[in-house]
Amino acid sequence: MGAIRRGERVPSAVRLDDRGNSTVDFVLVAPLLVGIVLVVLQVALALHVRSTLTAAAGEGARIAAMVGADSALGEQRAREVLDGNFASSVITEVRVQQVRESGLVLSQVTISARLPLLGLLGPAVLEVNGRAIQEHA
Repeated sequence: MGAIRRGERVPSAVRLDDRGNSTVDFVLVAPLLVGIVLVVLQVALALHVRSTLTAAAGEGARIAAMVGADSALGEQRAREVLDGNFASSVITEVRVQQVRESGLVLSQVTISARLPLLGLLGPAVLEVNGRAIQEHA
């Protein structure tokens, strides 16, 4: 069998058959693509929960730091901010306390939650703090 020259018809026995290659390519690439999408969704969910909890802790600390307010009001406000949100289902504890730092009295709200993880990657427990300077009359 000699070399095939330009313009010459290629015998069917010599042609390579490409049928079925796209199926194999899809089977090889699809699991990787699905895995990447799931990881991105997991990170987005964890960041959403973290930012929502941080906002609720800050709001609770601001209310607890007001003149005449007590720590129960701060905890109540933090829980109100989280009501109706997905993050409210993962809360394990809300603590409000007075702390002293650099000569200032601060109201601190600490919210502990478990992260809704699909896999075993990352931390399973998340703890966020919100602080506000205690107002004086």
